[in-house]
Amino acid sequence: MTRVQRLSAGAIASTLAALLLGVLVGTLGTVMHRSIPPWGVVVCLILAFVAAVTVRAWAGFVPLVGYAVGVFVTVQLLTRRGPGGDTLVPDGQTIGWVWVLGSIAVVIIAAVLPRALFDDRPRARRTPIEPERELVDPPP
Repeated sequence: MTRVQRLSAGAIASTLAALLLGVLVGTLGTVMHRSIPPWGVVVCLILAFVAAVTVRAWAGFVPLVGYAVGVFVTVQLLTRRGPGGDTLVPDGQTIGWVWVLGSIAVVIIAAVLPRALFDDRPRARRTPIEPERELVDPPP
């Protein structure tokens, strides 16, 4: 059964909040990914993944798309050269490519995780398995 999220003020607000969170994570990651090589990019990718999983768990798939747009657009805008010619993500450094491509990859990974991981409904109790009975030969 497919669940469709209704268009309501709450759904729009959660999508906009996720978009703003994506902008914040994209900005922090782009600025900080080169701080302590290679651990800066590792921490930034973990932050992007945890935020994506949190958005999907709390709000659903549509706000996750808003988060993804926020991260992607922010990272792409901040990788461009500034007016003075400086850049936050230099072309020739591998760590910059790891951040740019990794930020997209972690959001995709969060999107393709199984839906069961985010389901709040309690599972049905399992019936205990009866112990096997010893087979006794029937009397002759």
